[in-house]
Amino acid sequence: MNIDKKTLAAWATRERAQFEDTLKQFVEIPSVSAEEARKPDIRRCADAAAKLIRDFGGEAKIIETDGNPLIHGRFTSSDNYPTLTVYNHMDVQPASRETEPWDTDPFVFTKKGNRYFGRGTTDDKGPALSAMWGIRAARQANIPINLNVLWELEEEIGSPSFEDAIKKHADELATDHMLVSDTIWVSRQQPAAPAGLRGLQGITLKLQTGTTDQHSGVTGGAARNPIGELAQLVSQMYDARTGRVKMKGFYDDVVPPDKRELADFRNSGFTIKQFKKDHLFKSIRSDDPVDVMKRIWAMPTMEIHGLVGGYTGPGIKTIIPPSAEVKLSFRLVKNQDPKKIQKIIRAFVKQHNPDVKVEIENSMYPYAAPTSGPLADAIRDAMKFAFGREPVFVREGGSIGAVVSMEKVFKTPVMFLGLSLPEHGYHAPNENYDWQQASGGIVSFVKYFDNVSKM
Repeated sequence: MNIDKKTLAAWATRERAQFEDTLKQFVEIPSVSAEEARKPDIRRCADAAAKLIRDFGGEAKIIETDGNPLIHGRFTSSDNYPTLTVYNHMDVQPASRETEPWDTDPFVFTKKGNRYFGRGTTDDKGPALSAMWGIRAARQANIPINLNVLWELEEEIGSPSFEDAIKKHADELATDHMLVSDTIWVSRQQPAAPAGLRGLQGITLKLQTGTTDQHSGVTGGAARNPIGELAQLVSQMYDARTGRVKMKGFYDDVVPPDKRELADFRNSGFTIKQFKKDHLFKSIRSDDPVDVMKRIWAMPTMEIHGLVGGYTGPGIKTIIPPSAEVKLSFRLVKNQDPKKIQKIIRAFVKQHNPDVKVEIENSMYPYAAPTSGPLADAIRDAMKFAFGREPVFVREGGSIGAVVSMEKVFKTPVMFLGLSLPEHGYHAPNENYDWQQASGGIVSFVKYFDNVSKM
């Protein structure tokens, strides 16, 4: 097979029916890592993944971990060739028509024209299969490179077992290059590749001031109200109107985007109107596009995810609750260390309400990817080859814990070739993927593999 766009696109078209059948198979395995009852489905997904690798002519191994397994696939051509490993995850977010406005059953693959609906179609089973078909095409084209896949089944819960597992199996997983396909473009018209990921620090704040609910008419005024105190503490930690964190030292290590990054931001195709439409927002904190892009990609944040305590039924029950908790997370950017952020939070809480207990939840370090050099040039060339436009390098607002682990263990930069779009609905109802992105992804993977084989 020749490495030209027309030939590769025609090959992808001939493979489309099998691609769709395979995506259907995987979408209809509800591999929800957050739900203990789905453990048998997680195992079923691992077995199906290993079988697919073998069906494609590779060697497959299911690697057991302290949590959910990893799947490692090897497509070895020669010991003299470089080795490139593509990472994806095959676990998914929870989904239910009973609690979310899905138009179709989330775990029944539904095709509408060129779009594929179902949980996991775009995050991250569709891109994973696009990479697999790219590997198949690259092998038929005899590209001189060894191609591996590393598929995880815990990404949606923070990859708690991933780093220990890849350390333990570092020799057999060794690779020269790492590529991740689990990111989102800004718009369909403009390909985008992340120049980094934000890190994460989860925190739960708990306060207990009694043992049982108490009548507010009998004890109100004298009793402490843990919900009120936690609400006050949170308001001291950050300005909810602007999003600005008020804890001393929180921004000390933040590296703002430089002129080149800001130029890529401006050329990314981002618009306020489309952002609000994609995420169903009625209003947001800023109407300046560059300011919004900096907020979601390049600046740290504090968010409140839940306040638990007291009476939440209909009407009012006039009690003072004995305890409450608030769930927070902090997205971190380049150079910020979760451990330092933990110390800042503990010191702030101790100063403002020492009775509040700080519980440290999951942590992930931020990651900065190369935007210059041969690997970045290979990404630019591959995406332009497939989609007709050179990508801009932006930053990704989310976190992928496995990326920092892979950089550390495999000692190689981790590059990104994502295919998802904002309208595909990451983590949202009616999640979908489409053939335009899938087929273009297949072509771009082949071109990237070819580029790397010549380095």
